[in-house]
Amino acid sequence: MTQFKNDNFLKALYREPTPYTPIWMMRQAGRYLPEYRATRQKAGDFLSLCKNPNLATEVTLQPLDRYPLLDASILFSDILTVPDAMGLGLYFAAGEGPKFERPLRDEADIQKLKIPDINKDLKYVIDAVSQIKSALLGRVPLIGFSGSPWTLATYMVEGQGGTDFLMIKKMAYSRPDLLHHILKTTTEAVTQYLQAQIEAGVDSIMIFDSWGGALSHQGYLEFSLPYMKVILSNLKMMSSKKIPSIMFTKGGGLWLEDQVTAGSDALGLDWQTDIGIARQKVGQKVALQGNLDPAILLSKPEAIEKEVKRILDGYGAGTGHIFNLGHGITEHTPPENVDVMLTAVREYSQQFHIK
Repeated sequence: MTQFKNDNFLKALYREPTPYTPIWMMRQAGRYLPEYRATRQKAGDFLSLCKNPNLATEVTLQPLDRYPLLDASILFSDILTVPDAMGLGLYFAAGEGPKFERPLRDEADIQKLKIPDINKDLKYVIDAVSQIKSALLGRVPLIGFSGSPWTLATYMVEGQGGTDFLMIKKMAYSRPDLLHHILKTTTEAVTQYLQAQIEAGVDSIMIFDSWGGALSHQGYLEFSLPYMKVILSNLKMMSSKKIPSIMFTKGGGLWLEDQVTAGSDALGLDWQTDIGIARQKVGQKVALQGNLDPAILLSKPEAIEKEVKRILDGYGAGTGHIFNLGHGITEHTPPENVDVMLTAVREYSQQFHIK
């Protein structure tokens, strides 16, 4: 068992007392940092950076070196490594984001979809986890992650991000059997992938359901939530090492009571969800993570401090809150504004915790 210099993030996930509200940021190693941009330039492109464990370790540690008030690190990788390993041909078009050379459109291709060999096709990620874990020297816990089966399926069927989801929704309504086949196969792949990360040393896992909010009420309960439940349940059975989990559905505030049944230790909230109301809905069943609007980091220190205080006041006293953004930090964020947020959280939150 790793001994941490700072384990407040893990304590908060287990709803144990902490001296302040711990904080980390989604996409905390990213394009808003000049040191990240320099490393990415050295790598040549984004995928090459992801697939180089030495460079992935370097960028994972960069925000921790810059911001000592961060309470967790997160593996530098991408959710689309899994469908890439499944043979769909991931590439990044300049200025257009991720695309797949072979999206799943034909029934024959869907039926041929196979679970990748994690220790071969995704070895670079597992190697990065081991390397990052060693480099951290117990400073803070390391979060591993994957995309949810539904979110991965949206990219696999649509062939790219930033769509209106019409192709995958057409499949959901007209051929749900095909979509369920994609989701079941991807669920098994994600389970094995996260289990490999756990074995390599991550201290917590997070499932990013970035596009769950695109579904109808019934659609979410059929195509997204059940598959995340399966992953969390299987990991508990497979893993001798018990580690906490976070489940985050962007646009998922409508389903908080349903999400509580999934078996995660914490639920992530986007900025559209009132954290006080969310806490009332989930009670003491799970911790909550969130939920500052990332866009506020583009504004002024006074506005950032005011919003930080509003969220902390909204959650109120007690355990089980991890402060975070409601989605990933934008590349246009001035790095000094992150300092403002971190300081405000650390200083203001202490009043809500047992001394």
